Amino acid sequence: MVHIPYVTRACAVLIASTLLVVGLHAAAQQKPAQHQPTQHQPFDVLITNGHIIDGTGSPWYSGDVGIRDGHIAAIGKLTEMPAKHTINAHGMVVAPGFIDMLGQSELTMLVDPRLPSKIYQGITTEITGEGDSVAPINDAMIADDRASYEHFHITPDWRTLQQYFARIEKQGMGINLASYVGATTVRRMVLGDADVQPTPEQLRQMQALVRDAMRDGAMGVSSSLQYAPAPYAKTSELIALASVAGEYGGIYATHMRSEGDAVLESIDETARIGREAHVPVEIWHLKAAGKANWGKMPQIVARINAARASGVDMSANTYAYTAWFNTFSAFIPPWAHDGGDAKLITRLKDPAMRARIRKDLQTSGKDSAGESWDNEWQEVGGPEGILIAVVQNPALLPLQGKRLSEVAAEWHEDPIDALCDLLIKDNAFTEVAVFGMSEPDVVLALQQPWVAIDNDSQGTAPDGLLAQEHPHPRAYGTFPRILRKYVREGHALALPDAIRKFSALPAQRMGLTDRGVLKKGMWADVVVFDPATISDKATYENPNQLSVGMQDVLVNGVPVIEDGKMTGALPGKVLRGPGYVP
Repeated sequence: MVHIPYVTRACAVLIASTLLVVGLHAAAQQKPAQHQPTQHQPFDVLITNGHIIDGTGSPWYSGDVGIRDGHIAAIGKLTEMPAKHTINAHGMVVAPGFIDMLGQSELTMLVDPRLPSKIYQGITTEITGEGDSVAPINDAMIADDRASYEHFHITPDWRTLQQYFARIEKQGMGINLASYVGATTVRRMVLGDADVQPTPEQLRQMQALVRDAMRDGAMGVSSSLQYAPAPYAKTSELIALASVAGEYGGIYATHMRSEGDAVLESIDETARIGREAHVPVEIWHLKAAGKANWGKMPQIVARINAARASGVDMSANTYAYTAWFNTFSAFIPPWAHDGGDAKLITRLKDPAMRARIRKDLQTSGKDSAGESWDNEWQEVGGPEGILIAVVQNPALLPLQGKRLSEVAAEWHEDPIDALCDLLIKDNAFTEVAVFGMSEPDVVLALQQPWVAIDNDSQGTAPDGLLAQEHPHPRAYGTFPRILRKYVREGHALALPDAIRKFSALPAQRMGLTDRGVLKKGMWADVVVFDPATISDKATYENPNQLSVGMQDVLVNGVPVIEDGKMTGALPGKVLRGPGYVP
């Protein structure tokens, strides 16, 4: 024990007593705090008379929300407070803005930064970068992907995530955007599109690219293991890349290697990556794909719960439709993609190669290269289960919205030949909707407490360049459809739980600690909607229709929808991950 001399202690007591007396004297010169006149700075926006559902899963409560400088400044009884703009939310739900756990808007945001298909759903934040991220890229990749850039009339003038983020910040954006760095993208940067394995030095180069992207603000690393060249990556490669993301506090998100026959094994692989890389993992668009797997969702849920019980931080998301949407070339076995799209098209034109592809499509299990793969041809009931959605070749535009069975009939071809010929004519660009899930499986996935919501579609618009496409209806309708179909009509979810899946749950997973909940100090991403009328309008036959029922949508405190009408404001921000170095 240290002994303080008596004189020193006495001096300390004297000083403390003097300060106390001075403080009491100063306090005595002031009126009590409750009687002091207060000069209230006006709110920028005041939302009154609403039913507040705060995102936590708690029931609604009555109150007002005051917004100032882009943040929630107060919640309570605020109707007597001054405000520059007031929104009367009587009879409406006031909730946190919705977070899309997998959007695809990195390029369409450069076409129409307002992203009307997103904001009319109430989406205020999107997470993107499904295996293929918008950066890093090099000249060879730009040349290989030229058709995609030309499709949107875009010149890629960036090479890194930092440069891309700077571009969208400069132009403005209607919603907030965050991105993963894609495992496929860094593989292509180092290895190209070939079916090869990295040397130790090449793997270190790939890890360095992930490290740079994390410092640029990536949320983590992602994979999309169904689409070549991603299937060529072994589990050890993915663990090595995810480990780097983990060093910076990032996560690993995946479109798993299989969502059909081998879905349980794919969950095991995902759990292994999370366990060995020491990262949380997120499974995108959870499903039991293919009629042979209908009814398997209870097993899928049990497998994920077992992984969670073992200590793996695993969660998932869903868009809650029974049709998925992907590139038509994914129907072709991985071996035929070796070397990229140009080599694929050469093989499709070769009669012997086409015969081999046909045999693989008609055979379950492994392909003729001896590799297991997600054989989508086996997962649909026939060509009528495939809807042609987006083409790049203008001559093929009349096919958008038709089933492959109709195309085959028009061309007087066998459906597999029609598939191959369509890919040839469209330079392997075509995208399709595939009807291959069961409704009970969809509902069970949606109800899991660790399942959030993804739109899994790029932001689009019912007019202009983007309206020329025929997207999956989820592009316009995912979130309102859940509120209509599974909350209001089907009662599969309670409204507060649906809002939690739209907001607090994804914010928690993505580490967005200042978003996702209505609470003082949080960023003011807020939606105001009528729970009795909120609804999707998009259909498979006529998808380019905005959802209805959103009265007001605010992004960072700025209205992007006001009284049901788009304002054109671009208040969105780039949301950077935990490893960001300014």
